[in-house]
Amino acid sequence: MRVLVAEDHVALADRIAEGLRDAGLAVDVVNDGSTALAEAAVIAYDVIILDRDLPVVHGDQVCRDLAGREARILMLTAAADVADRVDGLELGADDYLGKPFDFLELVARVRALGRRGPSGPSVVRRSDLTVDRARHRASRGTHTLSLTRKEFAMLEMLVAADGRVVSAEELLEHVWDANADPFSNVVSVTMARLRRKLGDPPLIDTVIGRGYRM
Repeated sequence: MRVLVAEDHVALADRIAEGLRDAGLAVDVVNDGSTALAEAAVIAYDVIILDRDLPVVHGDQVCRDLAGREARILMLTAAADVADRVDGLELGADDYLGKPFDFLELVARVRALGRRGPSGPSVVRRSDLTVDRARHRASRGTHTLSLTRKEFAMLEMLVAADGRVVSAEELLEHVWDANADPFSNVVSVTMARLRRKLGDPPLIDTVIGRGYRM
């Protein structure tokens, strides 16, 4: 899951991003509404954490512009009474969390929003492989797989694609954040590790010149 954090308080934005990355998510950070709109125009985010009181372009306008697209919007703001929450939801936000907040609740809400997208149910089975997206667990037969966060995220994308070819560019965009080098071999290296852990018979095919398919 790839997340955009739009928060003008730089230290808070960095803390949120660090915590979400520790939870296994790919996270980008912006500090004003104009940059948030620009990033969302070129990157297919799963969830956007949006501070309401952003500079340059106000968070309310960002919400209006992005509402109804694939990315789910979680408004995160100090204005958290009932009227504010209703107003934010009517602007198009999918969820609303007031500051101060409990970080475990933030992570849970982000994961829940990500599961609302078009990527399918929480538990998916392919042959003898079971992927539990809600609990971040995977098993093959009776064997529980010990996957890194990136390996699990790649497996999750392939399972959700339901037979569609997923390009290396798509994997890089959704599994890694903006700091990833687009010219590196990180996708192929991580894919090789994932295949070894999945074992035989192989579950992931390479489609030459196009990407990977399960």
